[in-house]
Amino acid sequence: MDAASRDIQLITLPRWGRVAEGIGAVPWLVFNEEGEAVEPIRRFLVDFVARDNRPGSVRSYAFDLLRWWRWLRVVQVEWDRATSAEVRDFVLWLRIATKPRTSARTQSAATAGTTNTITKKPYLDDLYKPRTIRHSNAVIRSFYEFWIESGSGPLVNPVPLARSARRRPHAHHNPLDRYGSEGRLRYNPKVPRRRPRQMPDERWNELFAALRSNRDRAILALGISNAARASELLGVRGVDVDWGDQLVRVERKGSQAEQWLPSSPESFIWLRLYQSEGPPLDPQAPLWWTLRRRDHGEGLAYQPMNYEALRAVFRRANALLGTNWSMHDLRHTAALRMARDKRLTLRDVQTILGHAHLSTTADIYLVEEEEQVIARVQEYLADREERAKHPASPTAVASGYEASDLAVLFGGAQA
Repeated sequence: MDAASRDIQLITLPRWGRVAEGIGAVPWLVFNEEGEAVEPIRRFLVDFVARDNRPGSVRSYAFDLLRWWRWLRVVQVEWDRATSAEVRDFVLWLRIATKPRTSARTQSAATAGTTNTITKKPYLDDLYKPRTIRHSNAVIRSFYEFWIESGSGPLVNPVPLARSARRRPHAHHNPLDRYGSEGRLRYNPKVPRRRPRQMPDERWNELFAALRSNRDRAILALGISNAARASELLGVRGVDVDWGDQLVRVERKGSQAEQWLPSSPESFIWLRLYQSEGPPLDPQAPLWWTLRRRDHGEGLAYQPMNYEALRAVFRRANALLGTNWSMHDLRHTAALRMARDKRLTLRDVQTILGHAHLSTTADIYLVEEEEQVIARVQEYLADREERAKHPASPTAVASGYEASDLAVLFGGAQA
């Protein structure tokens, strides 16, 4: 299909291929319709895993490359013949296309794409967001960089860098250094800066009261006190809890480093109540368990709690309250509380959040709360209106001057 004759609005990607667990060193692979691994993607993912990337990142890259492979099949272009025109049209298609769903929306159909009136947070819809498109571009560029370096791919990366109006690209490049991803990608959409939202205390109390078990109360109380991510809390084992010093050890999402985080006394009370209800107490086993019924005659059985089970906790509470809170809102709330406390430094907040750079913490959480800014501006406007109703007398304006000087200036006696 010629790039000039493509009608992007009529393109629908086929349900070709799938992402499934791999065998061996690569945890996730892309398979074609015959059940065979797509070789160019497999070789790239082998190198990606060797660079010490986590299984979650491998899975994310595999899905992005599967979508790119489906696009190439529709436009009838071989992967090693792709140009910037294919990438450009692919980005344009992502901006107007809807994500494929395994099942139709039911209850969420009425709220998709709208904003919740209580939390002021938007509901997700089925469109590809700018961050998704940017991630897709980065994955595709990384894929072609691997093949260009190996000498088996195209000569030019089809995901180009943005043109610079100020200078020629690579004008001062050191010939001894390799050409890397310098500058932003040409077809990356702009991402609006998102401000972290602090959950008001009354909303937190409502959410906490809507929880139905001590397990749920314990994990949410930990999350709002130590700002740990959902995946970090779900990975906690029994041995990772220090009851004496009230610390919880987590494995950081990015660096995979272990870190002890202080938590509130209230969260440890709920944690003790949860453990008294009968889940497994093996110190080496996961801390969080859920009861699941099996159809094999075994009845209810304990299983480690996963992310989908935690999302179900929020779905039940949100349905009751008419909200759309998530676990990450607790992290934002805890971080903003710490950042606005004069007893904690920004370095303290960075350490608790596990950010690699202090600038990351400052850029995200050193923000003025909108409600406080609005209140100060409203007070300023009300004060201006009040002063306009009662203009100051010349004497009041010129207070501090000698009375004789004012008499000469205004031509009359001053009281």
